[in-house]
Amino acid sequence: MCGRKGGRIAPPFSTFLIKMALMKTKKNSDRHYHEIHRVLLVVLLLNWSVAAAKVIFGIISRSSSMTADGLHSFSDGASNIVGLIGVAFASRPKDDDHPYGHKKFETFFSLGIAFLLGIVCFELIQKGLGSLHNPEIPEVSVFSFAVMIVTMIVNISVMKYEHSKGKALQSDILVSDAKHTKADILTSFSVIISLIAVKIGFPILDAVTTLVIAFFIAHAAYEIVKDACRTLCDETVIKDTDMIKTVVMSVNGVKACHKIRSRGRKDDISLDLHVHLDPDLPLDRTHQISHEIERRIKTKFSEVTDVIIHVEPAAT
Repeated sequence: MCGRKGGRIAPPFSTFLIKMALMKTKKNSDRHYHEIHRVLLVVLLLNWSVAAAKVIFGIISRSSSMTADGLHSFSDGASNIVGLIGVAFASRPKDDDHPYGHKKFETFFSLGIAFLLGIVCFELIQKGLGSLHNPEIPEVSVFSFAVMIVTMIVNISVMKYEHSKGKALQSDILVSDAKHTKADILTSFSVIISLIAVKIGFPILDAVTTLVIAFFIAHAAYEIVKDACRTLCDETVIKDTDMIKTVVMSVNGVKACHKIRSRGRKDDISLDLHVHLDPDLPLDRTHQISHEIERRIKTKFSEVTDVIIHVEPAAT
């Protein structure tokens, strides 16, 4: 029952708990985006260092595949900048025009990374086809191999770091960018193979490898778009609705639960459901049960940030 204070009905304790949880969520959100911002800056510095090394030595050795791989690495840096802009938008607090927050901007800007990948893919296809018709024989040396191996080791470290942080922070930007870097690792490996092929007398494979690189980049772009569309097109996030139903049915007074739907990002899930309550319950008790359902759901599923409960009278 709700108590009285100053002649007014005091809010139920569950409402107080929800307000405290919202304040804690805001603080966690600020830390969350600060960490994503820091990761992107570190990765940007490393990506551009690797890209500069590949392009410079690719031009010196006249290796189209090494130069192409360097341009791809520069696009990694460009994607980091897109990510930083996306995080700046996504970290904004809720307002009147965006009552559900701005987190989907992070998902939306991940499409920008896919777009950059598409541009690089197109340019590499043009370059690869041109090299097939007018091949240049690159100069292959121990130094060329050393540059590619060292930069690939750096890329592997960057990819593992960014992917683990992306999963831990449930960040679409970081996960997408890690896929971008993974494509860079595959392309670097392809360049090493092409340098070996040139060394043993098959220079045309340098152009072929450039086209293979384009394929890897196109696939990375496709994966990013597919993941973003899942969120932007409101695909169901929590597949096992029975888990939610179990939590709801544990609340005293709930007779039934159905029409459970979820959508949004994996770290910002909106949930709505229907519950059946005794039609003779007073309004304040119905209100308390709704708050308790919301509290238990958010406790069990920390990624759920919004719960809408539609109350229906149970059959008598």
